Amino acid sequence: MALSMLTCPSRVENLAHVTDFVEQNADQCGIEQKKKLGLLVALEEAYVNVCHYAYPDTVGDVELACGCEAGDFVVEIADSGIAFDVLSLPDPDTDADIMDREIGGLGVYFIRKLTDAVCYRRENGRNILRMALHTSQTA
Repeated sequence: MALSMLTCPSRVENLAHVTDFVEQNADQCGIEQKKKLGLLVALEEAYVNVCHYAYPDTVGDVELACGCEAGDFVVEIADSGIAFDVLSLPDPDTDADIMDREIGGLGVYFIRKLTDAVCYRRENGRNILRMALHTSQTA
């Protein structure tokens, strides 16, 4: 099955459109509600990061591709902004007292924890973050 595509400007105002697009595709692939909600949290974190950091002086495009692929529901978020591997950030210390924790970092933690697989690559001048949920019964 070919992945569905959506391109939109990197504006936080487009978040509802982005999540609706991914949610509709997840429903078509039969993703269970709990996993889908986790994925939508991870998607929001990734998309908002692109909006805030990929294009510091302008608005650029964000490209999303999603759908069923080899037993997984896959979401890829691509931008042509500043090269940055969001997965290079360390996990936050979630055991530390709330007052002693560094600000930030939970978004990447959620991306890692709420998906079954996640990877980053820089290809043809684009950042591509790929998140996947296993859909097959054996996964």
